[in-house]
Amino acid sequence: MTNLTLKQLRYFEALARHGHFGRAADVCAISQPALSMQIKELEEQLGTELFERSARQVRLTNFGEAFAIRVRDILRSVDELGDLARASHNQPVGRLRIGVIPTVAPYLLPGIIGNLTRIYDGLDIHVRETLTSKLVEELEEGRLDTAIVALPISESSLTEVPLFAENFVLVRPSEDEGKPVPNREALREMRLLLLEEGHCFRDQALSFCNIQSALPRELMDGSSLSTLVQMVSAGIGVTLIPEMAVAVETRSASVSTVRFQSPQPSRTIGMIWRKTSPLAKQLQQISEVVREAADAMREQHDSIWRTQDLEFNARLLRPISGRTGSSVSFGAGDDPALG
Repeated sequence: MTNLTLKQLRYFEALARHGHFGRAADVCAISQPALSMQIKELEEQLGTELFERSARQVRLTNFGEAFAIRVRDILRSVDELGDLARASHNQPVGRLRIGVIPTVAPYLLPGIIGNLTRIYDGLDIHVRETLTSKLVEELEEGRLDTAIVALPISESSLTEVPLFAENFVLVRPSEDEGKPVPNREALREMRLLLLEEGHCFRDQALSFCNIQSALPRELMDGSSLSTLVQMVSAGIGVTLIPEMAVAVETRSASVSTVRFQSPQPSRTIGMIWRKTSPLAKQLQQISEVVREAADAMREQHDSIWRTQDLEFNARLLRPISGRTGSSVSFGAGDDPALG
């Protein structure tokens, strides 16, 4: 028992988390035989088996499950010793493990990483993209320093810092451009394409439409916003996406995007970290960098929307059938502001 090493504990934690020798070995950057040997030595030192091994799966034994809880506490405490050293500096240095939800990562990360590496020389950034529930779990276990998610999370152990709010926009086939914007009731009658279960953006969209998740027959699931937009382009239905995704996801799709009438559906994006983290001061500084990157992106998007509105209004005011001096009037349901 006196010869247990941190290396062995990290190998054990990786195998317990992944349940597969090959994947755990890849994460630990060692060969699979070397990992197997280290785990075997650990079991011999403990005098009991930690894993049940089968051809397809590796499972923790009852003792292994109890051992895993204590190992995670030990490794988290060791990592926090490193955090204490980093916290002694006035600005972020060394490793930064940051998690991001999939509906934010592709659009905001380039600006964030660019700003962080420019401002903080030598900052070693490790990015993890996954669902909110997984990010919270990994944050609480000490495998992440911070995460960018949709708020609120409402976990008593975590600090939440709101950064910015953004609206959702409607994506529909290009031939629908200029039609009145559907309200919530009309959306419930359409074939609505949403992200698959587990994405917080799915829940936010359903909440706006006042739809129970399992109720409608016309809901269709996709694994990414890109998939949803391409499905709309193929004429399968309509979808909602966050404003930050519009420029990237619609550039190669035959779709029309339009904003909803007020109050518009929206979400709040923020950063979270453990209340006990020694890096809280540095993470607060990083949150300001994230906010600045988001502000720059939103200014760019606002400019695109203004250009789109001007082009649309110009089309509406063109003379009809070649007649000069013609004017176009709108009924109550044809207000150009709605399109």
